[in-house]
Amino acid sequence: MSGVRVQVPGSSANLGPGFDVLAAALGLFLTVEVEETGHFRLVTDLRLRQDRSNLIVRAFERLLPADRFEFRVSSTIPLSGGMGSSAAGVVAGLMAADHFRGAGADLLGLATEMEGHPDNVAASLLGGLVICDGTDVRRLEMPAELQAALVIPHRAVRTSAAREVLPATVPLADAVHNVACAAKLIAGLSMPDPELIAAGLSDRLHQPYRAHLFPRSAEIVAQAAAHGALGATISGAGPTVLIWCTRDPEHAAGPPQLLQWLAAASEGWAEVRIVEFEPRGAQVTAL
Repeated sequence: MSGVRVQVPGSSANLGPGFDVLAAALGLFLTVEVEETGHFRLVTDLRLRQDRSNLIVRAFERLLPADRFEFRVSSTIPLSGGMGSSAAGVVAGLMAADHFRGAGADLLGLATEMEGHPDNVAASLLGGLVICDGTDVRRLEMPAELQAALVIPHRAVRTSAAREVLPATVPLADAVHNVACAAKLIAGLSMPDPELIAAGLSDRLHQPYRAHLFPRSAEIVAQAAAHGALGATISGAGPTVLIWCTRDPEHAAGPPQLLQWLAAASEGWAEVRIVEFEPRGAQVTAL
């Protein structure tokens, strides 16, 4: 084939209690078009490297040299903030190269190796909700009744900084709390049961330790349930907040009361976006 288009959803990892275990695909998309032109070129309006050090190209070159290919990149996934932009880039590059090679590569294994953990890449590849235990990845559907809002701060926090503040060990009671909440969350999503989902969004393993890095985001997490949401979680390493809510049949853009509060609470330091949980994973089509 002379060219392919790969569309990859963004993702939100951890989902509260599921640190490095849970992730869900989001309706924000990276689109990469790759054509065999006889020379290397990368074209984008995004603030990305345009040489072969670009992450998408590096992922592509895990399977195939990029010398003869042109890459065109666009995205609605914010490049920082914890919505899986790097994971989407890895998946896009690998999928494009795999299709030029005739398919058959272990995309999840290669993507996990490049990212260092499977949660975001698995959600981008498979869509829906993923439960990750090393190389064992299980996929579930997200309830159609759920909708989400994102509070995306204008100022990013480095993932390395968010990792550095985590303790080497945690109290047993906190670990037990997170296991119980993760069980409630999975049960609530499987039924679905909004009350169980809400009860399962609490976390003691990572969000409290990171709260000082993004205090405004932490405040949104703490107050969201009081304003009509099921709850809220820090997306990945933050500082973006994922607001969980049930779909309002009369307001496709989201619950008005909740959105009014979010708009006021985020004014001047963050933007608010309504998003869907994305059931489909990465898709590739011929150009």
